[in-house]
Amino acid sequence: MTSEGIALVDKPPGWTSHDVVAKSRGLLGTRKVGHAGTLDPDATGLLILGVGRATRLLTFLSGLDKTYTGEAVLGVATSSLDASGEVTGTWDMDAVTPDEVRATAADLTGTIRQVPPMVSAKKVGGRRLHELARAGVEVEREAVEVRVTTFDVGDPVAAGVLPFVVTCSSGTYVRSLVADLGTALGGGAHLRHLCRMAIGRFTVGEAVPLESLAPERLLPPLAAFRGHEPTLVDDDVAAMVRNGRVLPGEQFAAAGDPPWPVVDGTHALIAVYVPHREGTAKPAVVLGSADG
Repeated sequence: MTSEGIALVDKPPGWTSHDVVAKSRGLLGTRKVGHAGTLDPDATGLLILGVGRATRLLTFLSGLDKTYTGEAVLGVATSSLDASGEVTGTWDMDAVTPDEVRATAADLTGTIRQVPPMVSAKKVGGRRLHELARAGVEVEREAVEVRVTTFDVGDPVAAGVLPFVVTCSSGTYVRSLVADLGTALGGGAHLRHLCRMAIGRFTVGEAVPLESLAPERLLPPLAAFRGHEPTLVDDDVAAMVRNGRVLPGEQFAAAGDPPWPVVDGTHALIAVYVPHREGTAKPAVVLGSADG
C-alpha cells in the first residue's frame, strides 16, 4: 500500500527542509513528499510533511501561524542575521536591561513591515535570495507586511543573550525581528538556537525524529484540518463530491469557517470545499477514494 498522510517531523540541525524531504522519500517508499514551510538549516523543530495524495493539502497548512523559541545575542550583528553569518558589527550593549529589551520587543508586535533577508528562500527575479547572496549579489527587496502576535523575552542566559518566544504569521522572518530588536536598542543583534515549536495546532512535542519516520507514524489526511469540523456525507453525496461537483452552501452551514473537509461513511477525507459564488461551495481538492 502506498504511504499517505501527514508527517510531523522534528528537524535536526544541519539539515535543509529539502534534505528532510529527500530522506523521507526513502524512509516512506514514495517520491510524493512535500513540506509545509521551510526551516533554515541551523534551525530545529517542527516540519510538517504531506505524503502521497496528502501533498495536495499542504496549501492549507503553509499559511498557519507559527511559534518559535530562540536566543537573541545583543551587541553583534552578522551578515545572515543569525549565528551562521560573518560578523558585520559590534556594539557595547552591556547597559541595556532585560526590561528595556522586553519593552522594545513589545513595540515590535502587531502588524509590521519586514524586508526579507538576503539569506532567505524568497525569490526575486526568479532566483532565491540565498543563491544571489552566495554569489555576492545583493538586490533591492520590498518590505512585506507580517503579523507578530507575541514577542516575549526572558531573563539572560549569558551576558547579552536573552531567550525569547515568538508567535507570528506565516512569512515572518524571526532573524529579521531579532536584528530589528538590536537596532531599536541602539546597537545590533543576531539570532541563534531557533526552534519551531508549533504550526497552528500542531506541536513539536508530537513530532518524530527524522530517523524514526515510517509509514505507520503518518497521521491520516484528515489530520491536516485540526480545528475544522468535518462534514459527513452519505454515499450519494460522496459520489458527487468525488466527481468534483459544486454543492449548496447550506451543506456546510454547521461546519464553521472554511476550508471544509468532507468525509465519507468511513470517516476518510474525500475532498476539501471552499466558498463559491451565489451561496454554493466548490472543491479546492478532491482526494476521491483511498484506492482512487
